[in-house]
Amino acid sequence: MIEFLLRRMPTLAVGILIFIVRTLQQKRILLIFSNISLTNNKQKTIHMNRRSFIHSSALTMGALTIAQQKIFAAMVDDPWKIKMLRGNVGVFTERGGTIAFYLSKKGIVVIDSQFPDQSKHLIDELKKRSDKPFKLLINTHHHQDHTAGNISFKGIVENVLAHENSLKNQRNVAIQQKIEDKQLYPDKTFGETWCEKIGKEKICLDYYGTGHTDGDAIIHLEHANIVHMGDLMFNRRHPFVDRSAGASMRNWITALDRTSDHFSNDTIFIYGHAADGYEVTGSKDDLKAFSEYLGKVLNFVGGEIKAGKTKDEVLKTTTLPFDTQWTGDGLQRPLQAAYEELTTK
Repeated sequence: MIEFLLRRMPTLAVGILIFIVRTLQQKRILLIFSNISLTNNKQKTIHMNRRSFIHSSALTMGALTIAQQKIFAAMVDDPWKIKMLRGNVGVFTERGGTIAFYLSKKGIVVIDSQFPDQSKHLIDELKKRSDKPFKLLINTHHHQDHTAGNISFKGIVENVLAHENSLKNQRNVAIQQKIEDKQLYPDKTFGETWCEKIGKEKICLDYYGTGHTDGDAIIHLEHANIVHMGDLMFNRRHPFVDRSAGASMRNWITALDRTSDHFSNDTIFIYGHAADGYEVTGSKDDLKAFSEYLGKVLNFVGGEIKAGKTKDEVLKTTTLPFDTQWTGDGLQRPLQAAYEELTTK
C-alpha cells in the first residue's frame, strides 16, 4: 500500500515526510503506533528521535526518486556546516557571509555573525565544542549578512571589534532602516592595524583602504596561518560593490594584490562568498584570479564608455567578452559599479 501511494503520489509522499522531519527536528516526541495482529491488539509507545525514525523508514525512502531522496536528506540534516581548517580554527556556513572561529583555552573568537538565527546555531555548536567564554567577535565589514547576527552575542561576548569605517557604516544603515534596536555595535575599532595574542594565536587585523566597502578588514590568525578576507573575496561569483559605502574597484585590486604579496603559498584564505560548486576557502591563486577579473571588468566598461555607450546599454551585457570563471547571475552589479566609478570625477 505504501509503495502504491508513493508511486502514485510522490509529491504528497515527500510533503508528508518533510512535515514529519520538521516536527522531529524540533524536539523528541512520542510516536504511538498501533500494533495490530490476530493474536495481539495492544498499543505500544515507542520513543524515537529523528534519525532512528529515518532508519526505520527504509521502505519509504526506497520508493522515492533520487531527487526526492535528496530533498528529504536536506530536511533531515542540519542546515549549517562546520569544517575545521587547521588546529582549533574552523569555518561555519549556513546563510550569509562565511563565519570563522577559533577555540582557545583563553576563550572563543568569532569572525562575522551572519543573521540572528544562524548565529544562534553557531553559538550552540561552539558551546558543544568548548566550555570557554566568547572573548572576541570581529566583523570584517558592516553588511547585515555579516553583522545582523551580532545581537545574538549580546551579554555573552567580551568585545566586538571592526574597522572604524565599518562601525560608521553599520550605524548609518541601522538609522536609515530604523533597526538600531537590533544591533550590537563594535565597542572596539581600529584604523590601520590591530594585533592581540589570544591563547596560542596572534590575531592581526589590517586595513588596505577602500575595496568592497571603505571599511573592510583583513584578519590573519598567524599561528594557523589563516586569513579571513570577508567580502574582499568572492570566489567565482560576481561581487557586490557597495559604492554607497565608499567602495572602489580600482583600490580593491590593489588590496588583493597587496594581500597576495604579503602572505605565503601555505596561507589558507577564507572567502565571504562563493558560487555554487566552489569552496569558501582557498589559496592566493584565487585572489590573483579575482584581481584579474576585476581589472578586466574595469577595462571592458572603460572601452564601452569610450565607444559612447550609456550606462543602460552597458548593463544590457549578459556575457563578458573575455575568458573568466566568474559567470552566472549578478553581472550587472560590477558593471554598474565600474561605470559609475569610471564616470565620476
